[in-house]
Amino acid sequence: MSVRLTQVAKRAGCAAKHPPGYLFPLLRGLPPIRDPNVLIGTNTADDAAVYRLSADTALVLTTDFFTPVVDDPYDFGAVAATNALSDVYAMGGRPLTALNLVGFPDDTLDASILAEILRGGAEKAHEAGIDLVGGHTIKTDEPIYGLAVTGLVHPDRVVSNAGGRPGDLLVLTKPLGIGILTTAAKQNKDTRAAIGEAIRLMSTLNRGACEAMTAVGANAATDVTGFGLLGHLRNVVAASKCGATVWLDEVPVVEEAWAYVKEGIAPGGTHANFRFLADHVTYEDGIDKSAQLVLSDAQTSGGLLIAVEPSRVDALVAELETRGTPARAIVGRLDEGPAGKIRVTARRS
Repeated sequence: MSVRLTQVAKRAGCAAKHPPGYLFPLLRGLPPIRDPNVLIGTNTADDAAVYRLSADTALVLTTDFFTPVVDDPYDFGAVAATNALSDVYAMGGRPLTALNLVGFPDDTLDASILAEILRGGAEKAHEAGIDLVGGHTIKTDEPIYGLAVTGLVHPDRVVSNAGGRPGDLLVLTKPLGIGILTTAAKQNKDTRAAIGEAIRLMSTLNRGACEAMTAVGANAATDVTGFGLLGHLRNVVAASKCGATVWLDEVPVVEEAWAYVKEGIAPGGTHANFRFLADHVTYEDGIDKSAQLVLSDAQTSGGLLIAVEPSRVDALVAELETRGTPARAIVGRLDEGPAGKIRVTARRS
């Protein structure tokens, strides 16, 4: 049975996430976490939870799932698994095991499609060095796939989004524009055939980026997914109680994304991010709406954004190059303040 998966889903990938302006008020209404072994919970909007088991062992706990971001079932499974595993890597952890999370419309799609989705996820998990040991399925109107991942990290070596310090440089390990590219493909407007590059990027594990930052030592990190570069950076500066400057000319972007966004192509999640960020980001004169949307673009399985001391940035870039990460760009720095605010300039000063 041949089917384009993106045509049976209203929204695609991480662009289907509820925007931060919707989520954060809900999270603030939750009861406080009282267990002292919870090292990282919901209060800093980090990428995963961390639970201490002993003086030298902690669990990294995360889940991530979404509707199809690409048409091919195998690729969808691989991208979704890569995206879920990324949360563990963002915390400086090592994946240990994972469970499948599946929603599938078995009355409209053939079971062979689900088999391919699961195969894509399983082979990507195998690439990460782990097994998928079970899971749960439900009937849904649209296909949904992802993982619940458990990882390991030393309690003293957790890389959270709250450890950033003024003066740290920000290093990005994948280019932006994935949300724009996948939206162009979904709308049959990918005239430059860029979806292949988007799939390659989305299917690239952030394992190498994690290994590089843990080898060198990072103060903070996050993975860049549905909230976009600026949205996830906003979480870093809010949790770290500092500000940030982003240099537009240093930010890597897939070239075709620039053309598409200027044609008016961008996912709804990107526009939602842009609206939310209006209270948190200021742009230097001359930075147009297209650039602002790219910086807000809802990435699926994007790279890591790593905050590192200036004295270590060259070593980090070298480690990232050795491990072949798609990008290793110094895109900005953390500032004294105001806390939680970001300034975007056209060029590095």
